Amino acid sequence: MSSIQGATVEKEEKKLDLREKGGVKDGQAQFLNQRLFIQIQVFTGCEDLKALTLSLEKSNLPAVLYESLHDPKGIGLLTMSKNPENFFTRARDLFSLSPWKELSLKPGYSLFGRTYSLGYEPNLEDWLLKRPQRVILDAESPWAVWYPLRRTGAFAQLNHQEQMNILKEHGQIGRLFGDSGLAQDIRLSCAGLDQNDNDFVIGLIGKELFPLSALVEKMRPTRQTSTYIQNMGPFFIGRAIWKSLKMED
Repeated sequence: MSSIQGATVEKEEKKLDLREKGGVKDGQAQFLNQRLFIQIQVFTGCEDLKALTLSLEKSNLPAVLYESLHDPKGIGLLTMSKNPENFFTRARDLFSLSPWKELSLKPGYSLFGRTYSLGYEPNLEDWLLKRPQRVILDAESPWAVWYPLRRTGAFAQLNHQEQMNILKEHGQIGRLFGDSGLAQDIRLSCAGLDQNDNDFVIGLIGKELFPLSALVEKMRPTRQTSTYIQNMGPFFIGRAIWKSLKMED
């Protein structure tokens, strides 16, 4: 590498900024170097739901326990934290104890992702850290559909404006359902975190199951889904039977 090339690389490295960026607030651009990490683990072989809920209450983990729609003995556990170390300590410690250690993990349904910004969020901290917890822990919205997806490489080759136009179509449908109180969405990046190399984890949360199914159906004809999605799923559909009463600070 020539000295000129080396200087260019060094200059680019100095520009690297991994902070999340939001829209302008009080005349200043918003930056935050924090994200909320969310994990979903799915198990089968559950014989005692009450024992699971009691263990979660003792753990003080920000979490949700779901019954699985497609497995009469299946459950899903969602945990979340700003600190990824907690998934190796507090959450893992829980799985080593009864009644969790008697369950069988279904690793094909395991999901892990992080909140992210697009650069125009009016309240960056709320978007990254607080809103996802409010939506997920809402006691009035027990139903959830969680799934991973991967875009085709062709989407990444589009210019930024074209990408934004495609995403805007999706966003308009999502806002319509959200403003109607039918469904709220959680979007997580899982690049480099997913066991199957997916790009995103999507969560749809609502008071009833049907609107969540309808939202997925409405997305089918959009340009993003019909043209630029390589694969989606597997889907985990759950109904919450227990949720934490407080969010992580």
